[in-house]
Amino acid sequence: MVINIDELCETVKFNCDIADARHAGDYTLCTYLMKMRELYRWEQGYAFDVELKNEDVGQWVRDREEYWEAIEAQAYASLPIAGDCHDPFEQASVNQYLLPEGFVYSSGLGQKSAAHFFLAKLDERRTQEGFEILIAGKEFARDLASPPAMTRGDTIFIRRESLRRWLWERVQEWQWNRCEGALGRALASYPIDDNIERTLDDLVEDQLQMVLLHEIGEHSAGQGLESDWQALLMAVSGTRAELELRAVRDNLADAKSTLPALLQQPRPELLHFYFAVLSPLRRKLYPALMVAYESWCQSGSTDLLEESVVRGESHWAKVMQAALLIYQQEQKGCASGIVAMVDHQTRVFSEFFQ
Repeated sequence: MVINIDELCETVKFNCDIADARHAGDYTLCTYLMKMRELYRWEQGYAFDVELKNEDVGQWVRDREEYWEAIEAQAYASLPIAGDCHDPFEQASVNQYLLPEGFVYSSGLGQKSAAHFFLAKLDERRTQEGFEILIAGKEFARDLASPPAMTRGDTIFIRRESLRRWLWERVQEWQWNRCEGALGRALASYPIDDNIERTLDDLVEDQLQMVLLHEIGEHSAGQGLESDWQALLMAVSGTRAELELRAVRDNLADAKSTLPALLQQPRPELLHFYFAVLSPLRRKLYPALMVAYESWCQSGSTDLLEESVVRGESHWAKVMQAALLIYQQEQKGCASGIVAMVDHQTRVFSEFFQ
């Protein structure tokens, strides 16, 4: 089958632009400017180590914002494939045509109900633990957020290019100040000063497996709850409750999958890296895990880590169930009650490790 990939790419790019027009304002100013610089770098094809000219980036940002203003109210475009038009959110039907031709497409809703789209070359396709794993390579269309991984049903999408860019940002941040800590401990095992490209290659391969473990854990965390959970997230979209609920599910996913695997392998740098990139909110909600990490760093014993993971799996599952109960009782007015419940449960859980 002949697919006009150029036409499809332009359509997906257009949908990415609409999504960015509607949701770029969700970021803080600092995060927005950083993401815009990296989107500019990607669109222009500049390598990570190329210093960008501020005046060029500034003009591009102004032009892009004017374009966004013109298209923000437009509807997402249908995707032209094989003489037919496909809903841009029907990724399964789209991939029936694309995967055999060596391409992969994904779409869906993320934080604050923001739409995400991407189109890329298919690097690898395999099955694992009942999932179809689609690993994307070179990207032809992407939005501002570009999450490195996402799960849709029983299909896990992992984006090498987005993952590499995210890792480069973490490495670059560390290179600016070279602070001691989890990231410094992790990067000490990579040839960061001798060969940055090899370092990124090695990091991508290592973290690809960690990302996959997290996605498998997140799917497991939502089994039997998915439709209700998505309805809950929609009800609290854009609130602190949404951020906390996403962090709760991420913590449960890692307690079920990522952390047990990390604790069984003989490479401490992977565990250090996990804690280095753990978000501030997830740290705040899981202080027992941070205490256990510091204990491991000092003693070399994983006993406290293992206990915090086992207890954490049970704890986070109960918190998810409690959030759903509040939603069933209060519906759209549930956000404040959920935040209060999560904060209370965090205090209760941390008492086990004091």
